[in-house]
Amino acid sequence: MKKALFIINLLVMQLFIQSAIAEVDTTRQNELRYFVKHDCGSCHGMTLKGGLGPALLPERLSAMPKSFLVSTILEGRPNTAMPAWKSMLTVDEASWIAEQLQHGQLLYKSQHGFIQPSQLAETNKAMSKP
Repeated sequence: MKKALFIINLLVMQLFIQSAIAEVDTTRQNELRYFVKHDCGSCHGMTLKGGLGPALLPERLSAMPKSFLVSTILEGRPNTAMPAWKSMLTVDEASWIAEQLQHGQLLYKSQHGFIQPSQLAETNKAMSKP
């Protein structure tokens, strides 16, 4: 029964995601980056390479349907430690996170490992491009 409910939620989510454009403002994007690094990172590893939960790296997630990732973020995974985040995240926010994870956009390589870039760093980087 739980598996059937999960599949139904996944299908409904897929239809909703296909019709919705994830619009998340810059301030919220920074909050979501922090959320992924600290809340998701507590189980999936601070560099998202895995831990209690599996790795959340693009090479693992890029082939997965975005709707599956969004559903997993919002609804959690039955019989696992993956909680449902639907009380804290909207569908658009979960969709934005899934897209960023699939494309490796939440990771920024530095000499000290993977960190999230600050808004100032992103702005400076954009301004320095020819």
